[in-house]
Amino acid sequence: MKKYLYLTIVSSILWSCGGGGGDNPPDPTPTNKAPTVPTLVYPTNNLLCIENPVECKWNASTDQEGDAITYQIEVARNSAFTEDKQTFTAASVTQTVPLVEDIAYYWRVKATDSKNASSSYSTTYKFYTYGEGVVNHLPFSPELVKPALNTVVQTTTASLEWTASDVDTNDTLTYDVYFGTSNPPMVMEGNNQATTTLNVAVNASTNYYWYVVVKDGKGGETKGQVWNFKTD
Repeated sequence: MKKYLYLTIVSSILWSCGGGGGDNPPDPTPTNKAPTVPTLVYPTNNLLCIENPVECKWNASTDQEGDAITYQIEVARNSAFTEDKQTFTAASVTQTVPLVEDIAYYWRVKATDSKNASSSYSTTYKFYTYGEGVVNHLPFSPELVKPALNTVVQTTTASLEWTASDVDTNDTLTYDVYFGTSNPPMVMEGNNQATTTLNVAVNASTNYYWYVVVKDGKGGETKGQVWNFKTD
């Protein structure tokens, strides 16, 4: 009996000193969450802006940890944000942007918290700046629908699809489509077509490139960027 009591006491002492499994591990450091994606307010999509400079506005993002948020605003002359891009940083939800008259512009915003976690960019909006005496505005650059950039197409016929718009809403848009294996492609597969789709024959294991020229019927033309896809 004495031996049993002795073992019980020793076991209790060892347990209380950490012999029963050690200290509990510390709680893991919480992962910092990025702010929510901003939503654009003004200029609205496809707008003809009368004022210049333009005051861009967007809805505020939120942050789960309550971190301070700053915004990165990008404005450019093409939807890929590679032509004459202007970049601004703002702590508020507005940014004044000086622009050239009678030009199509594209803009987007992303949010970054004080711990350097960033949201994705917002949806891209496009607008046109007013030019005094201008009676016709160029169409906006076409936007890709499919095939997605660098995607792999597993078929012998690829379906090309895009969208396009114009601030002159009464203009009837037509499209020339260039397609081929060179970059940029030199062969016009579609000429003055009214639809925004085109089916093209493709070969296996080949890189293809294509772009669209949008025409408004009044002499205005806008050449889109070169897109590409691969075949399996």
